[in-house]
Amino acid sequence: MEKRLHRSVTDRKIAGVCGGIAEYLGWDPTLVRLLWVVLTFLGGSGIVAYLVLWLLMPEGN
Repeated sequence: MEKRLHRSVTDRKIAGVCGGIAEYLGWDPTLVRLLWVVLTFLGGSGIVAYLVLWLLMPEGN
């Protein structure tokens, strides 16, 4: 079975983007969310990247 990147249906807080990335990588969703927060504070473009991924990533099944 081929792994596909999609938004999570089961592990979502806002849109399921971090949960989907965690499922794809096999990581804990909390770790992905913490990394997203840190990168947002360091670089500032995390919010824009999240919104773009929210629009581009398909909904999981």
